Amino acid sequence: MPVQTPTPIRLAGAARRIDSSAIRDLLEIVDRADVISLAGGLPAAETFPAAALVEAITDIVTADPTALQYSATEGFEPLRQWLANRLSAEPGNVLITHGSQQALDLVVRALVEPGATVVLADPAYVGALQVFRLAGARLAPVPSDVNGLRVDVLADRLCAGERPALVYVVANFDNPTGATLSLERRIVLAELADRYGFVIVEDDPYGELRWEGDALPPIRRFTDRAVTLGTFSKIVCPGLRVGYSLAPPEVARAMVVLKQALDLHTSTLSQRAIHQVVTAPGFMEAQVDRLRPLYRDRCGALVGALRAEFGNRFEFDPPSGGMFVWGRLDRFVDTQDLLPRAVGQGMAFVPGQAFAVDGDYRQSMRLSFATTPPDQLLEGVRRLARALR
Repeated sequence: MPVQTPTPIRLAGAARRIDSSAIRDLLEIVDRADVISLAGGLPAAETFPAAALVEAITDIVTADPTALQYSATEGFEPLRQWLANRLSAEPGNVLITHGSQQALDLVVRALVEPGATVVLADPAYVGALQVFRLAGARLAPVPSDVNGLRVDVLADRLCAGERPALVYVVANFDNPTGATLSLERRIVLAELADRYGFVIVEDDPYGELRWEGDALPPIRRFTDRAVTLGTFSKIVCPGLRVGYSLAPPEVARAMVVLKQALDLHTSTLSQRAIHQVVTAPGFMEAQVDRLRPLYRDRCGALVGALRAEFGNRFEFDPPSGGMFVWGRLDRFVDTQDLLPRAVGQGMAFVPGQAFAVDGDYRQSMRLSFATTPPDQLLEGVRRLARALR
């Protein structure tokens, strides 16, 4: 009997639309112990309240074994109430999710049909690009600068007939650029949403990590057409995978139905552990007070090292919070080609083209300072300079 060649398994279109091979390969590189990684967007592990979480989990499971049981799709009610109070919102509009990445996926499933238009800044967060491409959205990139998304460009396109289903922004300390959307632009963006009928999705994982200047109001203060996404990953820890959304009632209801179909609910134990830790008297204030100076000092070390090594040859705007510095080399060097040389010198970064929607960011790179002590940041920049030479 002749040997037949097996028919290859054909992946669905959604799977084919996502190509994360470059990021996957980068993560394998930066896992090496001899590499100073300025690539990952990870919070500093030494800030995780491990002892408090161990105590909370032990107390919860000992006192109430139902913490190991199924629970409501909407989330643990006391945690939703605490978030609602913190966000000045109604608890019924708060949904607890499996990280804010799931919250983004749910709101896109609720609002974006295949072929619908999504507006976002260019360059953009890789995880958001994956979600939008998975949904089959048509991406309409808008340029950004130090003050965030160029709402004037968006206004011109809307006037010319563009009709997005949603506009996605990381308004505080953008990933990858570190930019913060100015107050004036937040107000204009809200006015545009009301006028043209799209929904704004404000992804806010970094807002608490501000060490300079005053906090700006969320976009939902200026319109009823905004969804806020948040997470405990950057303030408490990412491994428990607890995030949340605050959405208008009709969007919130749709997201609950979708989540029920996808995973029933977020981990009961994770939610309850997070709730016990963050509601402990003084915890949130102390935790944020611990994080801000740590990241401020690390950012300052990176900024100082970049200026010392490169001067004007590396163009960047120092952030006032968050976890990232986005920079551009003043002569043409493809940072995708530079990365292997940098790894050979013992440091890593993320090439700018990984965040591209439509623009050319081959001369750009994202550097994260969050997990790296100041002395290693200085050495990492020295290694980058050697790679460039």
